[in-house]
Amino acid sequence: MAELSSVCVFLGSSTGTNPANAEATIAMGNELVRRDLTLVYGGGAVGLMGLLADTVMQGGGRVVGIIPRNLFSREVAHQGLTELIETVDMHERKALMYERSDAFAALPGGFGTLDELAEISTWRQIGTHTKPVGVVDVDGYYTHLLAWLDRVVDDGLLSADNRSLLHSAEDSGSLLDLFEADDRVASPKWDS
Repeated sequence: MAELSSVCVFLGSSTGTNPANAEATIAMGNELVRRDLTLVYGGGAVGLMGLLADTVMQGGGRVVGIIPRNLFSREVAHQGLTELIETVDMHERKALMYERSDAFAALPGGFGTLDELAEISTWRQIGTHTKPVGVVDVDGYYTHLLAWLDRVVDDGLLSADNRSLLHSAEDSGSLLDLFEADDRVASPKWDS
């Protein structure tokens, strides 16, 4: 069983056009507060990122923002957080997010969200960590990605066991429940 005290959430720095994304972001923030879990995220004050941080802070929760210097200097850093860490670059940002988090959830986002989700999932597959990873499939947002992963399994490029390391749920409460019950480790990627 995973012991959670902090959850890293990857999500968009834009709000987007689907109101379901904002609703799911607020629901995640409220769920983190309800469970007394610290939010670790990319440190932005804009888009879904800002909405998530504001929701957690307004609920009395703790928020750790980690933002690279080049984004900080564009004045998109959230100045009202429990803790704001400025990093040299994206690589340092992701390393600190990993160190400060017990689990990783992705809400809707773009290239940055996909990059962070893919990297942390790969790290779990190769045994760098055993922390839970998953997506909130808001309004079918991740349906095609999940279907693609199933295709990767069908084509023999990913084991079904390792595919199952990426959790998915339609709401944040269900995903966090899956995280708390997670006790799996990755299967060997390569046969000896």
